[in-house]
Parts: sequence; structure tokens; C-alpha cells
Amino acid sequence: MKRFLNTLFVGKQGSYLAKEGECVLVKAEGKVALRTPVHLLGGIICFGDVKVSPWLMAHCAEKQTAISFLSENGRFLAKVQGPVTGNVLLRKEQYRRSDDLERSAGIARAFVAAKIANCRSTLLRSLRDQQDQNKKETLNQAARELAKLLAELGEKDDLDTIRGLEGTAAKTYFRAFEARMTSGSHGFCFTKRSRRPPTDEVNALLSFIYTLLVHDVGAACECTGLDSQVGFLHRDRPGRPSLSLDLMEELRPVIADRLVLTLINRRQISKKGFHHSETGAFTMDDATRKTVLKAYQERKKVEVMHPYLKEKLNLGQLPFIQALLLARHLRGDIDGYPAYFHR
Repeated sequence: MKRFLNTLFVGKQGSYLAKEGECVLVKAEGKVALRTPVHLLGGIICFGDVKVSPWLMAHCAEKQTAISFLSENGRFLAKVQGPVTGNVLLRKEQYRRSDDLERSAGIARAFVAAKIANCRSTLLRSLRDQQDQNKKETLNQAARELAKLLAELGEKDDLDTIRGLEGTAAKTYFRAFEARMTSGSHGFCFTKRSRRPPTDEVNALLSFIYTLLVHDVGAACECTGLDSQVGFLHRDRPGRPSLSLDLMEELRPVIADRLVLTLINRRQISKKGFHHSETGAFTMDDATRKTVLKAYQERKKVEVMHPYLKEKLNLGQLPFIQALLLARHLRGDIDGYPAYFHR
């Protein structure tokens, strides 16, 4: 369990949260693990088997400290909170910003800048592991092109221009994706990104893990009080979680794409675990899906240093941290949205 910003994250299974005076008391394995004043917390997020006393729930509701419950894997379940005040103001500001194309562009640019930078950094990391000279040159060329696109993005304030650069960067990045597969890739191949339907095994993996990630980001928005349907880079469309897709952009290269390559390069999955349907779509069998789900949860446990917070956290906490930072920006607590740049 750890505090980031003004939010307490409790993931230790079997933990019990109780009220002690004006404080929240966290017990784990029969010992007091943490004691902190409730008024210092904006929210408490509980993952899995974490129990909360009714007295603490009532006290937190009175103090406007929301308690969110998620499954151990991060699926949003419920939120306990008192009369809503701050969330209404936050969402109204979110809607105002989304409707203002010029102000939306500033936030959208931050999402895209971090996405391009993170795509480039992961390509350079793959470059160090690649032995094939032709693939090394492909990776080098893509990294150079992404650096140019990042410089071109600069302070662009037109949404269509920003989206155009994001699209070009995505094509450049995925053009080099197969070059990140090592000699141990065991027959997997990738030519281009295809979604509906995924037309090869790698695209099926990408689509599946992106779906898991967007659900995690949606849970983070719900816990933070943001409306996952109203974005800045992705515009409104019925049924589309536009803000979740926005926040996911900077996290995809680091969490999802790296996992796909790890599964393939380390031969943790095989081509035999996929079915090719009559419609042309590739899907995973149950055993492969189980392997991927387990690997995804393990990936989320990897620790990284957050460049803005200057604190270590695990990848699974990143969606929540970025949602909290976006909320702080919308409230006016910080000047700009500090997107996540992976090191």
C-alpha cells in the first residue's frame, strides 16, 4: 500500500481498513501497516480482498473522501462516497475544456507527445537487444523519423494537425514493429496494424491487450471522478470511452506493446494457440488467453520511476496516477497536464 498525490492505494490482499479517531488505520497480516489522517486523503482505492469498516466508510463519506473498490486485476466494482460536490465541478470543467477546441489541443498535444516519445524509447530499447543488422537499421530509421515528428509537434495548437502527426507516428512505429521480434519469435510475423478484424496473431494480441488496458484506464477515470466518455484528442462518439483512449495513448508502448513482444520473443505463446476464422479474424484459444491474462497482471507489477512525481510505482498504478494528474490540471492545481514519459 502506498500514497501517491492525495490518494491511498491498498493492494495487499487481506488488508483491513478501520477508523481510529480522525485517521484511517490499515492493518495487514495482524499488524498496523499505515496510519494517516482522513482529511489528507482525496480518495482510497482498494484492490481485491480489502475490507473496510462501516465506521470508516461513514467517516470518509462525511469528509468527502471517496472509497473505490476494484477487483485484484483492476476491474472497477463500486465506489462509496458522500454527497457529490467536487466531482460535479471537475466534470463541468472537463466538458468545458472538451468543447473548447483550442484548450483541448493543449491536452491532446501532451498525450501525443508522450506517446511518440515512448514509442521512440521502446524502439531504441529493442535496438539494443536486436542482433540482425537489417532489423537494427529499420529500428534506427523509425526512431529518427519519430524524433522528427516529435520536434514537428512542438507547440501545435490545431487538433487536426495534432491528430495527423499522431497517425503518421503510429504508422512509422508499427512499420518497425516486426523488427523488434528476435530470432526466437517462432514464426510470428507482422506487416501492419489491423483492428477490425485483427488479420494475424500479433494484431490479435495487440487488440486483446489494448482492450484490457482501456478497461484499466476507464476504472482509473471512474475512481478519479472524470467522465471516461468525454475526451480531448478523441472526440465524442456514442459508446466510445474517448478519455480512456486519450489517457491510454502514452501507456500503450510501455505496458501493452512491450508485453506482446515479450510473449513472442520468449516463446511464452505459440502460433498454435490462435484460430483463423472464415471472416479472416484471428482469435486466441482459452489456454493462450489465460497465459496472456496472467502475463498482463505480472507486467503491471513492474516498477518504474515516475518522472513527474519522482517516486517509484508499478505500471498498474500508472493509469490512476495519470488520471489524478489530469484531474489536478483541470481543477487548476497544476499548470499543464504532466504526461508520462518513460525512461
